[in-house]
Amino acid sequence: MFKFKGFAGPNFKPMTDQVILALTSCPDEASAQAIASALVQERLATCVNRIGGVRSTYFWDARLQDEAEILLIIKTTAGRLDELRTRLGALHPYELPELLAIEVAGGNERYLDWVRMGVQRKGE
Repeated sequence: MFKFKGFAGPNFKPMTDQVILALTSCPDEASAQAIASALVQERLATCVNRIGGVRSTYFWDARLQDEAEILLIIKTTAGRLDELRTRLGALHPYELPELLAIEVAGGNERYLDWVRMGVQRKGE
């Protein structure tokens, strides 16, 4: 059993097993689908949701932009985040791809375990 600052228990997970929701946006469905498929096939994500109908407003090249985008919600773990970041940079069509990582505070423990299992490297 792991112990951390006085906390221990059957649901405690080491930091690398911390489930993460990573967010990125894509310019179109084709790039969103290609990124989602690659991340899941390469076991950098267990599941990727593609949400259409998103509009983003931001400054780029000193001009106000207002663009339709596809939002990706990527389920992964802290231990896979660096590799996911590198791979996303290689796959993404944007010069500066968005990547926000949010720690999951809780949820259906069976689902969270499924996320963890889905990104395990072979032999783990």
